[in-house]
Amino acid sequence: MRNRLIESRLTPNAISLTGFALNLAAAGLIVGRMFFLAGIAFIVGSIMDTLDGRYSRMSGKGTPFGAFLDSTLDRLEEGIVLMVSYTRARAEALGVECKVGLATRPVRVVILSIGLVFAKGAGLGHFELLAPAVYLLAALTVLTTLQRIFHVRRQLKAITQQPV
Repeated sequence: MRNRLIESRLTPNAISLTGFALNLAAAGLIVGRMFFLAGIAFIVGSIMDTLDGRYSRMSGKGTPFGAFLDSTLDRLEEGIVLMVSYTRARAEALGVECKVGLATRPVRVVILSIGLVFAKGAGLGHFELLAPAVYLLAALTVLTTLQRIFHVRRQLKAITQQPV
């Protein structure tokens, strides 16, 4: 099955664009207050976002433009928690790996997915977890951004052996 998938005409860019489209659909469904469906679209879209890079490496179909497209679409999709992604991207542009912090992308996806699927009116019991999920995301975003700032400062200081 894996070899058939790799030999197919499926491209990493198609996976990236599908994930982006599903996340746009999730945003539209949220506006329409269809939280359960938004949660499903967000979960599937986010899974697609994690698979595109892996598929690119496994299939050998990756291109420099594909890497650019994937990372650009990821930033657009993460508008709600942009600073976490931005700090990582800027650190990596400086040559510092920056995957530290509590609110990694999988953590953010899980929190928002739970909030959407268990939002008031989503049809899964009498829960209202959307607002608490958004507040938790906001707090973790600030904390993770600070963690990454301090991490990058330490790393750059170690690299240059000078005050940063």
